[in-house]
Amino acid sequence: MYRILSASKDTYITNKITKNNFRSKDANVGMGSTIDLFKLYDESVSGSDSAPIELSRALIKFDLSKIYSMNRLGSIDMNDDSFEVKLILKDVYGGQTTPNNFKLIAFPLAKSFDEGIGRDIVTYKDVGAANFITASYQNGQTQLWDNQGAMKSGSLGVSNIDVIVSGTLAGPDGSQYVNLSREQLFLNGEEDLSLDITKIISGTVSGQITDHGFLIAYSGSYEKDKFTYFVKRFGSNQSLREDIRPHLSVKFDDSIIDNHENFIFNVSGSIFLNNFHKGTLSNILTGKNVSEVSGLNCLKLRVVSGSYSETFNVSQHRVGEVFQNGIYSSSFAISEFDDNLKNYLKKETSASFDLFWSSNDLSIGYFTSSMVVNKNRRTSFNGSQKRLLVVLKNLKDKYNKDSVVKVRVFIEDRDRSIVFKKSPFETRSQVYSNMHYRVLDSQTGEIIIPFDTTKNSTILSSDSEGMYFNLYMDGLIVGRSYKIEFLIKDLGHDELIQDVSANFTILN
Repeated sequence: MYRILSASKDTYITNKITKNNFRSKDANVGMGSTIDLFKLYDESVSGSDSAPIELSRALIKFDLSKIYSMNRLGSIDMNDDSFEVKLILKDVYGGQTTPNNFKLIAFPLAKSFDEGIGRDIVTYKDVGAANFITASYQNGQTQLWDNQGAMKSGSLGVSNIDVIVSGTLAGPDGSQYVNLSREQLFLNGEEDLSLDITKIISGTVSGQITDHGFLIAYSGSYEKDKFTYFVKRFGSNQSLREDIRPHLSVKFDDSIIDNHENFIFNVSGSIFLNNFHKGTLSNILTGKNVSEVSGLNCLKLRVVSGSYSETFNVSQHRVGEVFQNGIYSSSFAISEFDDNLKNYLKKETSASFDLFWSSNDLSIGYFTSSMVVNKNRRTSFNGSQKRLLVVLKNLKDKYNKDSVVKVRVFIEDRDRSIVFKKSPFETRSQVYSNMHYRVLDSQTGEIIIPFDTTKNSTILSSDSEGMYFNLYMDGLIVGRSYKIEFLIKDLGHDELIQDVSANFTILN
C-alpha cells in the first residue's frame, strides 16, 4: 500500500521588520501560495536593537482521517517495520536567492492553529490568526502562543507549551522515551523536505499525541547565529500546482502472497481461502447456531496426492492484531523426499495435489480445490534475461479521484514452452514473488509513486487468479494522465517493464 495524503491547512508566521520600524508579528499569510522559511540577521533597523533577527516558521496540518480509518479496520499495522510515514514539502525555486548548508527541524504542535485568509507576503499588511503572537480564535477567544513564534517547548503531557520535543510512547514492547523532533540537512538548498514522522503519526493515531500538526523552522543554532538564510521556499496548500502541495506518503506492506500458482517442494508456502457473502468478504458461518469461523487454528486443510495425505492448521488472516473478515490461510511445506512422493518425483518435475478445506474435526467440508507443486528450479549459469509480456487486464482509461482499483496483472514468459491442446483452455499468469509497480505522470515523466523495494509498499500480491495490486487514486491529480511500470526481481536480475498499458486519467 502506497498512499499520498494531502495537507488540510498550512501557513507561516513571522516577525519580519517592515519599513525599518515595525515588526509584522500580527500578520497572517494563510492564503499565500508558498511557505517561506527565512532568517535575517542585521538586515533591518529595529529601535535600539543594533543587530536584529527576523525569522519565519511554518505551521502545517494533515488530514489523518484515512490513517485513523485504516488502523481501525486493520488495513495497516503501525507497529510493523514496513509501516512508514514521511512528511513531504516540495521545493519551489523561482530565481530567488536560496540559502545552503542549513538544517530545518520539525516538531509536533501542542496547540491548534487557524490557517487564516491573509495573502500579503510582501508588506505583511493582512492581519489575522495564525500569526507570530496568536495561534487561533476559538469560541470568540484569542488563543496565544505561550512563547511568541510558537516556540515554547516541552515534553509530552506538559501543559502550556507550543511544541512537543520528546515524550514516552507506549508500544508493543512497552513504553519508550523518544525524541519527537525531526531534522534535515540542506546542502545546496534546493532539496525537497522529506522527514520520517512514523513514530509521531503512530503516537497521534493511537491517541498519545495531540493531532494539531507540525511546526517547521530553522534548527535552533541557525536561528541564533550571525548569518542570514533567505529564502527557503516550498509549495503551500494554496498553490495552483497540486503536484507541489504538501503531502504525506504512507507506506505499508499489505501484500498477500498466495502460492497456489508457484508452490515448490521443500519450501514453506501459503495457501489462502476467501469466503464471500453477497460479494463481501465475510467469515464462514457454520453449525445450527450459525457461529462464525474465526481466529487462530479455526479450520483444517487436507492436502492429498495419491497415497500422500497431510493435514495442516488454518487460521484467519490478520494484519497486526486485527483479523481480516473472510480471509483464511495455511502455511506449510511439502517434502519431495516423502516416502509417498519420492519415487514418483524421480521421473517427474511436479505433482498435483487436491486441497480440502474443512472444519477442525473434518466433519464439514467448505471448499475443494487443487494445485500443482513444482520441484525447485535448477539451471546452469545463464546471464540472459527473460522476455516478459505484462498486461493489465482490467485497467480503464478514466477513474474518479475517490476510486480504489484492484489492478489485475497478467505475466507471461514469451520464451516458455508452448503446449498444444485440442480443447480451449485459459493460459494462467505466471507469479513472481518480488514484483513492484510504480506510477508516472505521462506528460512529464515524473515518478509519482516510486518502486519501494525497502518497505515493500509497492509489491504485488498474488492469488489463485494471478497477480494484482490496489491503486489509490486519491493521491493523484485531477485532469492528469498517468501510466504504470513494473520492476521484477528474479533469478538475480532486475527487469524493468515499460509501455505496459494505455494511459489513464483522473476525473473529479
